[in-house]
Amino acid sequence: MPATALDPRTALVLIDLQKGIVGLPTVHPSTEVVERGARLAAAFRARDLPVVLVNVAGRAPGRTEMPQPDRELPADWAELVPGLDRQPGDITVTKQQWGAFHGTNLDLELRRRGVTQIVLAGIATSIGVESTARAAHEHGYHVTVATDAVTDMNADAHHNSLERIFPMLGETDTTDAIVKLLG
Repeated sequence: MPATALDPRTALVLIDLQKGIVGLPTVHPSTEVVERGARLAAAFRARDLPVVLVNVAGRAPGRTEMPQPDRELPADWAELVPGLDRQPGDITVTKQQWGAFHGTNLDLELRRRGVTQIVLAGIATSIGVESTARAAHEHGYHVTVATDAVTDMNADAHHNSLERIFPMLGETDTTDAIVKLLG
């Protein structure tokens, strides 16, 4: 369903657009996701709306069936990509798990600013973006996902999130449509 409205205090939350993740093989080119994320960020900043840049610097503990790489990551792995044009007023959140809410100050930062809705974009659709969308919905935020500003390493998982999960959590639309809603 296309996005119908943006609340007066909507924040943009960009997930894991960092050096170590944008270099992974993805369904859609990560360069396009970064460009669209940067375009959204510029539009939000121009309207004095919060921009949240989220990166991941670890992983949640616990056993998984899928082997997790046990290797040293490059020193710049968690650095946000320069294409986002990070500004001093942007909120930066570093997480240790998939979603941006658990174990971080994201909810506090948004509530202090009176935010009632978030627009999400980033990588990976079915992991960080979906986990954050689910938590945002559970926290009572209106959720909108920029469908052309997300990508994943797995095509089936990407499409499942876009077609089945996100419509149950909020609204979805393109970067152009969201920028137009900003006015």
